[in-house]
Amino acid sequence: MLETPPVWFLALAFLGAIGPLVFIHEFGHYIVGRWFGIGAETFSIGFGREVAGWTDKRGTRWKVGWLPLGGYVRFTGDMNPASMGQDLDKLSPQVRARSFHAKPVWQRALVVFAGPAANFLLAILIFAAFIAVNGAPRTPAVVAAVMPGSPAAAVGLVKGDRVVGIDGREIRRFDDLAEYSRLRPGEDVVITVERAGRTFAASTRLATVTEADRFGQTYRVGRLGIATGERVFETVSPLQLVPEATGITWSTIENTSVGLWQIITGRRPLEELGGPIKMAQVAGQVASIGWFEFVQLIAFFSINLGFINLLPVPMLDGGHLALYAVEAARRRPLGAQAQEWLFRGGFAALMTLMLVATLNDLASVGLWRTLGQLLG
Repeated sequence: MLETPPVWFLALAFLGAIGPLVFIHEFGHYIVGRWFGIGAETFSIGFGREVAGWTDKRGTRWKVGWLPLGGYVRFTGDMNPASMGQDLDKLSPQVRARSFHAKPVWQRALVVFAGPAANFLLAILIFAAFIAVNGAPRTPAVVAAVMPGSPAAAVGLVKGDRVVGIDGREIRRFDDLAEYSRLRPGEDVVITVERAGRTFAASTRLATVTEADRFGQTYRVGRLGIATGERVFETVSPLQLVPEATGITWSTIENTSVGLWQIITGRRPLEELGGPIKMAQVAGQVASIGWFEFVQLIAFFSINLGFINLLPVPMLDGGHLALYAVEAARRRPLGAQAQEWLFRGGFAALMTLMLVATLNDLASVGLWRTLGQLLG
């Protein structure tokens, strides 16, 4: 087990990971807004009091806030970082021409979507660079060994069998099978197996295993109970780099969505939901291994940042997109009061989520155990 790095190192690693990702996200909003002629009053990395900043020749204030847990672009016509708009009739013609809320709904939707899209694009570029240097990871879904007493043993899998499907989903690589199984501890699945030229299906229940990583953190995962050969890295042509990297990014998005849904539906414990402290801990631990691993972690953080922002929750990009969809269907936006109540509800939901995540983070670093020992 590796020793956890000091707090100052965790903080620096967290800032080194989250700072560029927030900038990329907000710059996606900013640059697409610029393309559509929308003015930007503020570009902020972090919230709260400004600790550093400057104003460019277009009048945009670029600044850094003291609380580095996000950022925002305040476009012309916005009243606040949540993009609640001002009354367009009260704006001068010059300001209205540059106002975000005066633009067609499809342009506003593209500006909002550009933030998460920038995060996904960054991850694709990182993965493409990784594949260009190391090759594309490949592991055939061929059984090398079967664990005694495992779900695989229960349905009679033997060495040499090839798993070609699970729950109707095609399996081409062992990674596909492992990722699908890991996210479904204790669930019933149907596997399709190819043996000596013939194919058959079998039902089994995935085992639930508690794993600990090299830093001592524990996770509940599902397991079929088979071993496979070592992973190989296959050289691919330059034209395949982006498709391969996009496939990894999409697979990560799928796994993230499944994991979140399992937490929401109670199939995975709420304690697995982590927040900023957990991110800082993981960032510091991975950074202590090496820069190569740290850059890969940034790619996964970037995907998660884009995914979370696309959730249909008011205050997030996905919430704005949902309102724009309603506006497009109704051919007029929701009333100001309805929008205000929606954003208040979204803010309350986000704060509740942040509170739960922070409590989980404090538990993961042993605060409650320490307090219990002191009080006991």
